[in-house]
Amino acid sequence: MTLTEYLVARDACDPSIPWVAGRPASEALWRECPDASWMLWLCVHIGVRRELLVLCATGCARSVLHLVPVGEDRPRVAVETAEAWCYGRATLEQVRAAAYAAYVVAYAAAYAAYAARAAACSADAAACSAYAAAEAGICTREHALARYARGVRDVVPWWHVADRLMAAGVEVEK
Repeated sequence: MTLTEYLVARDACDPSIPWVAGRPASEALWRECPDASWMLWLCVHIGVRRELLVLCATGCARSVLHLVPVGEDRPRVAVETAEAWCYGRATLEQVRAAAYAAYVVAYAAAYAAYAARAAACSADAAACSAYAAAEAGICTREHALARYARGVRDVVPWWHVADRLMAAGVEVEK
C-alpha cells in the first residue's frame, strides 16, 4: 500500500494527504515534511517507540516554557519528569502526577503549561505548543510546526520510521 493510501485509510488530517499526494514514503519526504503534528501522528500510528515520541513532545513543550509565569515550576517539572521516564528514571505514575499538576496550572495560568502537560500525550504537544507560540505572538503556528518538525527529525531517525512503515505494509522507497 502507498503512504497516501495508508493516510486515507486511517483518516489522517486533511492537509497532510494532499501534501503527500502520491509521493513515495522516503527519506526525502520525511526530511521535507513541514508539520511536526503530521509527523508525530504518523509515528504514533505506525508504532514508533513511545520514548522517542515523548522526547519529541517534551522538545515542543520546552520551546514555550518561557511563557509560564516566573516561579511556576509545575510545567517544567512535568517536562523533566516525562524526559526522565524516557531514560528509565521515572515511573508512569510520576509522569501522570506531574502532568496533572501542570494541567491544573494550565487552567489558571498559561498555554505553555497545557503544552507541557501534552508532553505526556506525545502527538498533541506539537499542536499545543505551536498554538501557544502563536497566541503569544512569538511566531505563526505554521512556523512553529516547521521548527518542531526539525526537532522530530533530530529525535526520530528515518530508518526507524521506514522500518515501522514497512511493518505496517506501506511501500518504502529505498
